[in-house]
Amino acid sequence: MKILIIEDDKHISSLLQRSFQEYEHFVRIADNSEDGEYLALYESFDVIVLDWMLPQKSGIEILKTLRQKEIKTPIIMLSAKSEIEDKVQGLEYGADDYLAKPFSFKELRARVDSLYRRVLSGSHKTLNIQNLSIEIDTKNVFLDKKHLNLSAKEYELLLFLVKNKNSMVSNNMIQEQLWVDEEFMNSNVIQVTIYNLRKKIGKDFIKSERGLGYQLDF
Repeated sequence: MKILIIEDDKHISSLLQRSFQEYEHFVRIADNSEDGEYLALYESFDVIVLDWMLPQKSGIEILKTLRQKEIKTPIIMLSAKSEIEDKVQGLEYGADDYLAKPFSFKELRARVDSLYRRVLSGSHKTLNIQNLSIEIDTKNVFLDKKHLNLSAKEYELLLFLVKNKNSMVSNNMIQEQLWVDEEFMNSNVIQVTIYNLRKKIGKDFIKSERGLGYQLDF
């Protein structure tokens, strides 16, 4: 999962970045409204964590701009404001969720995961692709009703390909999405993961084009 955190409190943003990275998510940090809005507009993210009380331009103003520009990325608002009216305002302007400070990382992660699952599955908790079934909530994958033992990276790669089923994804896109550590930059770890995933779900599911990348074929 690729997450953007727009938060001017560097202690909080650093803590959230480390915590999400422990779960192997790719995290970008913006500690001011200008950088945060730019990244949200011109880079692709799975979920945006947006602080309400930012200097220069508030989180609500950024939220309004993003929705006016038809950026549909799920957004969870963070705020010390706990009044019902503030929560309603955030949701009315297009926030997908709201979490009052102080909060536990465990709850934030659960809410972020829920938003990500919603994007992947729409109203469905199970994705069916030919004879392949993906249970979003349990992270179980079945081929011809037989359970597949996928590694965490293989599962995340499969979901990433599903999400981008209408377009090719390059090695750089996969590396940015699934691997944070630069040590993988020049290795063949992506090719190995693709190879192992193909062995498990069937080589015909994933097509490749030299110089372009990979795409689900169904």
